[in-house]
Amino acid sequence: MRSMMVAVVLAVALTVGGCGAEPDTLHPDTLHPDTLQRDVEAIAALGTTGVQARIVDVATGIDQSRVAGSADISAPEQVSPEGHFRIGSLTKTMVATVVLLLVGEGHLALDDTVRQWVPDMMHGSGNDGAGITVRHLLQHTSGIHESPPAMATADDYYRLRYQVRDPRDTVAAAMRHAPDFAPGTGWAYSNVGYVLLGMIIEQVAHRPWHDEVRARILEPLGLRDTHWPGETPTLPTPHARGYQQFEVDGPLIDVTELVDADASAGYLSTTADVGAFYRSLLGGALSGPEQLAQMRTTVPVGGVIEQVWPGAAYGLGLFSVPLSCGGTYWMHNGGQTGFLTNAGVTEDGNRSAVVSLSATLAVGEEGAHSRGFAQMRAVTELMDHALCGNRR
Repeated sequence: MRSMMVAVVLAVALTVGGCGAEPDTLHPDTLHPDTLQRDVEAIAALGTTGVQARIVDVATGIDQSRVAGSADISAPEQVSPEGHFRIGSLTKTMVATVVLLLVGEGHLALDDTVRQWVPDMMHGSGNDGAGITVRHLLQHTSGIHESPPAMATADDYYRLRYQVRDPRDTVAAAMRHAPDFAPGTGWAYSNVGYVLLGMIIEQVAHRPWHDEVRARILEPLGLRDTHWPGETPTLPTPHARGYQQFEVDGPLIDVTELVDADASAGYLSTTADVGAFYRSLLGGALSGPEQLAQMRTTVPVGGVIEQVWPGAAYGLGLFSVPLSCGGTYWMHNGGQTGFLTNAGVTEDGNRSAVVSLSATLAVGEEGAHSRGFAQMRAVTELMDHALCGNRR
């Protein structure tokens, strides 16, 4: 969701492999390993260069990981199930968690306005920080206009990939546009809102927002493979190379190197660490019950998001999505140039599924008939299969 869901089919022979625990006797709620392998292969067959997926179930001790495709389009190197990737907007759940922790400690309130904390940031074109609250930013109900991605073409990528952008410039660019709607009267996904939340965290905590994420989430949970890259454009090893197709029927472009680390999409991680974070959050290990209840209070979403996840709603840094076997799961999607990731967890935080793709396929004007849309739907099906297990 950070970038356009780009990409297209590539005629490449994909190497398929798998690894991870395979118990002799499957727990009734455990997805059969062959199903997970079929799901990652189905995503790869659409033209996705590389896929890795992991299911963890705390109650049964299951840790299944499967991979498909290639880590490098020019070589038959298998995707590593321990590979690092750009998590994109999964960063938003971490930022939201920090905000709710600050709220729980009395340092901040959900009804505080943007003007109270960053008074010089929202003005012009009808924008007014006095009417937008922290809750509005967290829930994408602020009405702040979201501009198209800066990297819409391959030329854009080559020109901008190493550029360090000041978050204030990101907000200023949004302020040149009138709001899409009055605060609290609609829903529209906003990266700018989370950039503002990063600024608010820094005003409250008197240190960089990512230091708060490290101290409050990464270190307590022991997430040693999750990193804020700052101005470093490379990924830790092992990692698959990231590819993006900027236009339908165009080539897949290697976009592995990138500087883009703001509070809307900055982190690098692994499927193991991402799953551990979401299980801990929904299991109540990070925040108190009141804060978790706030995060799980949702509003309806619409547009393409409703098409990809029918029945989805958005809380504070979390989507709720219905399961085919009954109930809902909590998740976030992360689209960062060249990488597409979904992370989901059951209501009790016991079972998680994480899938990361190292190529994003183009949606273009074809919308729901495009390979890019098919790619997102295939990921959604994997998540449903993984979290339902044999209860489907």
